[in-house]
Amino acid sequence: MDYPTVHGRLIHFRNSTLALIVVALSLTLSAQTPPRIGIIDFYGLNKVQESRLRQALGVREGDPLPASKGGTEERLDEIAGVVESHLEAVCCEAGNAILYVGIEERGATHLDLREPPESDLSLPADILDTYRRFGAALEAAVRRGVTGDDLTQGHSLMADPSTRALQEQFPELARQYLGELRSVLRESNDDEQRAAAAYVIGYAPKKSDVVNDLQFALRDADPGVRNNASRALVAMAVLARLHPALEIKVSPTWFIEMLNSLSWTDRNKAVMALQILTDSRDANILAQLRERALPALIEMARWKSLGHALPAYVLVGRVAGLAEEQIQEAWSRGDRDFVIAAATGRKK
Repeated sequence: MDYPTVHGRLIHFRNSTLALIVVALSLTLSAQTPPRIGIIDFYGLNKVQESRLRQALGVREGDPLPASKGGTEERLDEIAGVVESHLEAVCCEAGNAILYVGIEERGATHLDLREPPESDLSLPADILDTYRRFGAALEAAVRRGVTGDDLTQGHSLMADPSTRALQEQFPELARQYLGELRSVLRESNDDEQRAAAAYVIGYAPKKSDVVNDLQFALRDADPGVRNNASRALVAMAVLARLHPALEIKVSPTWFIEMLNSLSWTDRNKAVMALQILTDSRDANILAQLRERALPALIEMARWKSLGHALPAYVLVGRVAGLAEEQIQEAWSRGDRDFVIAAATGRKK
């Protein structure tokens, strides 16, 4: 049985590359009317008390988003036991923002990212120009609420005609400039260049040729690069499931590690990919999930936003060995603890 996946949309709350534009504009906001918070939720908490974090946040549900992301994170970082914090505002709960507060505690499992590369490499002008025009078209489509996305070809094809027309130019660009895309993705010191390369290389005609490049990009220092690489690999995982004969092998390893990321976007993309990769109930993947990320999945499965909690909840149920029907029935009756108890071996 298939469960819906959720594409969280980030409010324009922080600096971002095109990789994050698709999530930026679902609320119609003005500078005079900052978005209000419908939900505050947390992840990464094991020892630090939520009450201390809420006090340092200085905002509650119903308040506007914090005026300063950096300033708020600095206050959170001063709490004993907190190594680093990260805020992301996500759309939407009854038209309001969902504020996610990520915490990395001292000694906690950590997602290791590479240092940024240092080479002064750039993409051919026609790739970067098309990518930027695609970004503008996508932004306009999101403003109109046209966000449908077909992944069955192994890459994104948006429902919006203008956006899709630009995406349809990427396969030829990827074929023509595959070497340049690969070099920029791995070696350029420019975040936008690497993010563009991660996006366009996903349109390579032979997906198996670029899976390793995209998996390499999952540990990029820039969140926009990781986001674009994740989205490309999710689409390839869809194609691999539909057409096993293509022998496209998307590894679960770095997606599992991303479940412990400080970034909500990393975690969101990881659960999307892992839902697809665990459809067959591969015992090795489920064992890795149990060993490396079960506490993180359980924490995410308890999130207040049902749409954001559902993918992690499904993965917890699969780790527990429950049938899809059992997972769905427990969700329908609002009994998330049933699945969590099954995964942890504890009595409910």
